[in-house]
Formats: sequence, structure tokens, C-alpha cells
Amino acid sequence: MLIAQSLPLPLNYRPADMLSFHGRDSQSVSERILGNILQKGMLWHGKPALLSISLQTGLARIDLQIDDTQPCPEDAPALTALARRMLGLTQNIEQFEAAHGTHPVVGTMIRQQSGLRVPVCASPFEALSWAITGQQISLAAALSLRRKLIRQAGIRHSSGLYCYPDAYHLSGMDSDTFRLAGISQGKATALLSISHAVLEQRLPLDDWLHAPAELFPDISAALRNIKGIGPWTVNYTLLRGYGWLDGSLHGDAAVRRAIRTLMQSDPRLQAYELTEKSAESWLQPFSPWRALLAAHLWQWQAP
Repeated sequence: MLIAQSLPLPLNYRPADMLSFHGRDSQSVSERILGNILQKGMLWHGKPALLSISLQTGLARIDLQIDDTQPCPEDAPALTALARRMLGLTQNIEQFEAAHGTHPVVGTMIRQQSGLRVPVCASPFEALSWAITGQQISLAAALSLRRKLIRQAGIRHSSGLYCYPDAYHLSGMDSDTFRLAGISQGKATALLSISHAVLEQRLPLDDWLHAPAELFPDISAALRNIKGIGPWTVNYTLLRGYGWLDGSLHGDAAVRRAIRTLMQSDPRLQAYELTEKSAESWLQPFSPWRALLAAHLWQWQAP
């Protein structure tokens, strides 16, 4: 079954940001980049599917090819909502740029990167499980674990791309399967914990997609109650899973490195000792866009 949609894009939309985020795995196990097109293996109502997003000037074309299923009336609007979220079109970046584009320390960076939006994962569960997998290791190591985990799950679309596993499939994995994927016991326990919580509706990740912004602090608290999930994992999940732009990513090493570099360029800040706590304080005045600023810092420091 094929579902096709199109969405208008702002004239300053930056396709490379989304394509580079989803194309991080050079082995293209579950995502591949073909010019300006992202193809991603995913599960749609439990069925293997291939999501294709073609980014053109002023327009995104979205196709979803689902194996072995019939269409239902809810599929088209659900696909539109998914694409808008993944493309960052729900993010109010214009207000952020207007508020801080003339800031004495970060204003030049923001103006140079005008139009930057945060690419979002296909589902909150993917964002949360990816954040757990990537805790306290390098990006290269995290991508390797993710690739192995996807292969161990073994869900494949007819196109050949593997599909990122959902809570149902992860919950069925045993310790040997996680070990073959290189996942530590602590991370395996956390992944199983969130999978069972989702299936038992104790962790309504998809329902939170419809939550107003003022509820995200409560959602953050609910996530932090899960063993093995700390502040960085929570705020990264809310950013990559929901596009929430106010999580404080002061615990992110790359964010702190970028802040330290900015401080060195400002004589007023050169003597400022940068700890996690002081990085949190430095980011606080940029609320409600602290996570968006972190994304700008990531991009600014990217090789």
C-alpha cells in the first residue's frame, strides 16, 4: 500500500540538517540518503514500512509504502503529522531568532545558522531507546550499537531496509540477543523496562505527542522516574522525540565544549569555570529555547 503526501517548506528550510541527522549510519542499515531523499525503514501499525521524504525547494514529498496491509482513513493525516514533526515544521524557530539574533555572545552564530530546525525521530520510542543506547559513549560507538540492535531485531521491509524495532519487538528480546548487539546489561534492562512500560500503557509516549507544551515538565518528571534514565536522556528524548525546544542539555559534552569556546571569545567570561551546573545556569536565560540553542551549538561545532 502506498500513501503519498506533500508539504510546503519555508524558503529558508535547510534540507542538509535533516538528511545528515538521518544519514549518520554510513552502512545505511535502516536509513539511506539518495541525493535529497531520505528513505527510512520503520514500523507502521506494526507492519514494515518504507518512509520516503524528498526535499525540494519549498516542498517536501512524502511517500509511505507499507507491506501487507490495507489503508485506513487515519493513515493520511497521521503521515502528515509525522512528516511535519520529523521535518521540524512544528518548531517556532522564528520567535527564537527574533529574541536572540542580536545577543552579544550567540547572536552571530544564530544569524549565520538562520533557519536551523531540529530533526526529530520517527517516534518517541525510537528517540528514547536511541538516547538510552547512546548514553555516555561516543556517537560512533552509539551508531554501532544501534545498527547491531536493529539487525538483531531482524524486522525488514520488502525494499531491503531494516525497520527500527518498536516496544513490542524489543520486549521480546532476551539477554543473549542484547549481548550479541553489544548492549550492556544496564542499558538492556532500561530498554526492556521502557518497552514493557509502553506495552502496559504506563508510559504513554505516543499520547504525549498531543500534549501542550506546559505539560512537558510533568512528562520530564515521569521519564526520570524510570531507572536508568537521567536528565540528559530525558531532555534529549523530548527534543528528538517531540521537538520540545526547552530541555536543558547542559549534561551534553559537545554543548559544554561549544559554550567553553564561546566564553574564550568573550573577555568577560574567560575566567568563568564551566561545570555542568554552571552550563545549566548559562543556558537558563535562553528558556524556552534552551534545546534549540543546544542544536545551534552542535551545528556550530560540527566539523
